Amino acid sequence: MFNKRDRNEVRKIRHERVRKKISGTPERPRLCVFRSNKHIYAQVIDDVAGNTLAAASTVEKEIASQLGEVDKKGEAQLVGKIVAERAIKAGIKEVVFDRGGYIYTGRVAALAAGAREGGLEF
Repeated sequence: MFNKRDRNEVRKIRHERVRKKISGTPERPRLCVFRSNKHIYAQVIDDVAGNTLAAASTVEKEIASQLGEVDKKGEAQLVGKIVAERAIKAGIKEVVFDRGGYIYTGRVAALAAGAREGGLEF
């Protein structure tokens, strides 16, 4: 009998397939996105050194206090702007966008738009 795969398992397979092709370098690190049902996380990663250079998420107290009555897309856009500000403060202007196996729509696209508004180029 055929058992259907879990959605997250399929997403992880897609993510592995994409990660074979893209990698973060010191000159152009990777902006990685993870979204759960409640929260969204973004981090800028240098894969060569294995370091996280900047990160932001809706779990952080300072970001959660700014959210108020914003919908999830608005939250994602705010996280994108904040991670862009932190990355620019760390001296990063160009990144490679890693959507984490998610479809580029909704909250993932809103986060990318926020990061672009914040000054990141990808």
